[in-house]
Amino acid sequence: MMTNVNVLQSEKVPVLNAPKILTFAATSWLAVTTIGQWIFGVYILSFYGKSTLAGEFEKWNQVLPHGYVEGDWKGNLVVGMHVLLAAVLVIGGPLQLITQIRSRFPRFHRWLGRTYVTTAIFVSIGGLIMIWTREGVDVDSRRVSISTHAIYIIGFALLAIRYARARQFEKHRNWALRLFMVVSGVWFFRVLLMFWLLINGGPVGFDPKTFTGPFLTGLSVFTYAIPISLIILEMYFYAKKNQGKMFSLVTSAIIFIATIIMGIGIFAATMGMWLPRIE
Repeated sequence: MMTNVNVLQSEKVPVLNAPKILTFAATSWLAVTTIGQWIFGVYILSFYGKSTLAGEFEKWNQVLPHGYVEGDWKGNLVVGMHVLLAAVLVIGGPLQLITQIRSRFPRFHRWLGRTYVTTAIFVSIGGLIMIWTREGVDVDSRRVSISTHAIYIIGFALLAIRYARARQFEKHRNWALRLFMVVSGVWFFRVLLMFWLLINGGPVGFDPKTFTGPFLTGLSVFTYAIPISLIILEMYFYAKKNQGKMFSLVTSAIIFIATIIMGIGIFAATMGMWLPRIE
């Protein structure tokens, strides 16, 4: 009997390493996000860049309703700059989060960071002008959500700059991550929309002709006004700081689920929207 007890005690029981699982979950999420955002960036440069250089501005309206309005050169300039600068954000953003780039190329990281923050502020201001002056968004609740989103971006950008200048780098990184999450809101919206369309086999909860409905309202709220991505990030910060096993595992599971949903949405968006327009 004692022999059996000793054998049982000597056996190694596998123990989950919660911090490592959390790190792996976050790394997996970043890898999938990077691939998805870079595909989106190539699509922006290919579709909008080529049509702009060719003077075929009316092509914008194939994707962006009322993106180009004949005779409104000021508004068209705002839209064009807004869209093309978005490519800087989706291509440059993930580069800022890759540890190896930060450590090996600190000067590049600093200059890209300045460009990213400045671009984010300009894109947000341009977005505010677009949604309140163009007819593409005609639902007040979505206008309010997107406006709130722009305020997040500007506020987080200023805080990231403040802590970088104060050389409080941990706080700077946290606010930079928050900024990345809210800047990625438009991308998240597209990816989650395509995920929803794919799993439902078509539009459910909204009218594709008017682009209105409860699903789109809810998606706008939880992508822009009360970003789920930001909530998950705060859970990640808390888990990293406190290292509670159960909370870390729950957070890891949520990040893994979010990564799978994003992966499906990225695939759907790439095959259904982006790839067909990359020439």
